[in-house]
Amino acid sequence: MSAPLDTSAWLQLWQRASRREQRLTLLATALVVVSLLWWLGVAPAWRTLRAAPKQQLALQAQLSQMRQLQAQAKDLRAQAGMGFDEAHDALVQTLRPLGDSAPMTLQAERVTVTLKQVAPAALAQLLADARQNARLKPTEAHLKRDALGRWDGTLVFQLPPARATSS
Repeated sequence: MSAPLDTSAWLQLWQRASRREQRLTLLATALVVVSLLWWLGVAPAWRTLRAAPKQQLALQAQLSQMRQLQAQAKDLRAQAGMGFDEAHDALVQTLRPLGDSAPMTLQAERVTVTLKQVAPAALAQLLADARQNARLKPTEAHLKRDALGRWDGTLVFQLPPARATSS
């Protein structure tokens, strides 16, 4: 094994090389240094700079969605104090588009909705509207899907307690 060349040996090797070899060596060294600077310093920053507008648009969309959710949450908190009559009326309004395919019966604070051949989209809309407008979620659901994909069964909702009237 040979020992590494010391500085004086490198200097002698350099002086023995022709001018053309010296220039090509300097050019190759410069090319390697510039390439390393590009790959390690400039290219990552360049990629980040190029990706920034897309990321900014995505973050702005996400911020907008978060603000909408915040406003919706504030609205829900403001309406959280819905009483028996308001919740009942809102549920009646929610069921109105389904007509005879979703009659409801009221027993104390418990509402049972009987579904008869309700389309999946209509059922999804009913559940979303009940949650949004009446602030109600089903406490029980007994559903069966028929061969045509429509839903039959019952949904049970629990209304808020009726306020006692003072005399």
